[in-house]
Amino acid sequence: MQTTEHTLKRVWHTIAAGSGLLDDAMFPPTGTSRDQYTQRVSDPGGLFLVLDEDGTVRGYRDPHWEFFATQDHDQVLYFVAEQAVHDLADHIVAHSPDHGPAVNLVSGQAELLDRINPAWGSRFRDGGTSDMDGTRPARPCGRDPLERFAWIAHGWRDQDPYTTLAFFRGEDVSAEQIALLHGADPEQVATGTRLLDLRDKDDPGRQHWEIDWQTCCFGDAGGWAFLMYHDTPAGIRADSAALARLGVTQTVRLTATSAKAIYTFDYVRDSRRVDDDRGVLELIWYKRGRAPYYRGGQLDFLNRALRHAELDHPDLFHDFELYFHALEVSLGLQLPQQDIKEGTVRAAQWARGDVDRGQGPSVTLSPSRRGGRTR
Repeated sequence: MQTTEHTLKRVWHTIAAGSGLLDDAMFPPTGTSRDQYTQRVSDPGGLFLVLDEDGTVRGYRDPHWEFFATQDHDQVLYFVAEQAVHDLADHIVAHSPDHGPAVNLVSGQAELLDRINPAWGSRFRDGGTSDMDGTRPARPCGRDPLERFAWIAHGWRDQDPYTTLAFFRGEDVSAEQIALLHGADPEQVATGTRLLDLRDKDDPGRQHWEIDWQTCCFGDAGGWAFLMYHDTPAGIRADSAALARLGVTQTVRLTATSAKAIYTFDYVRDSRRVDDDRGVLELIWYKRGRAPYYRGGQLDFLNRALRHAELDHPDLFHDFELYFHALEVSLGLQLPQQDIKEGTVRAAQWARGDVDRGQGPSVTLSPSRRGGRTR
């Protein structure tokens, strides 16, 4: 069946008439260009459908944000229903003072979709994946969501303990060499200096926050080398070619600028940014119950991980905690909570003077310092 506005509205009318939840007014406005968005959509963030001449339907939530494109009319109707039940669940939660949105919003959407079409309910629980057949439900997480990575999310919003959380993965990637490449002091890296050692230095005129702004912390966890810092010397950051020479094939950077409410996620794999051509990805695009990234795109794995996190851990109040837990489940990101909180994490001040940013300064590491620990 060719996907046209007429066929979509006709099938939607049939679904609405049989559901007891939907009506024809819930079908979103349509047009032939995304430029018509502001003329047709009354509420910012509302769904707008653009129908191409070849039958492709594109979904927009603002004039610049296309979040799906498909010629499958069932997939289009699912996204329309997903938007409709999101609005219904949001209304129900807003008028149910005894139950907070963290508990009811996402599970409520799933239950409403079950009533309309059980296959759509299963699809929603898997993050809206179009090929979900409903026969292999994801296993519940079954562990403390704050244990491995999400524990740091709340403080990180205020740039505590560091502005940037960077992760590097590849064959034989060394956390020490990563730190050196970013400008860490070679002597402190070689001797295994800890953050606690830097803070215990006999310098009564310096506060902890001053030391933190002049240092980095690093180590290994979850199969990634991690590096935490506020800023590298003179704003210099290791480039992709230098990282590739160290064997790095994947990087993740999470950066917080709390004064401007800017929180970014940057994922690079094989020297290419994974972003569906959207440029800088801000965490504030994520809203509970809504997949933040292009459906079926490069980051759809994170859409699915977020949905599972929402359903598995409804009592997580902060959205950033859910987001960080989804990063842990989907990418394996971790940070050693005890070492960081107690100051026993490896650390170094930034080196004084010039270093070769392409290769990193030369340093000989003792055998006990080469491998790092995984917690």
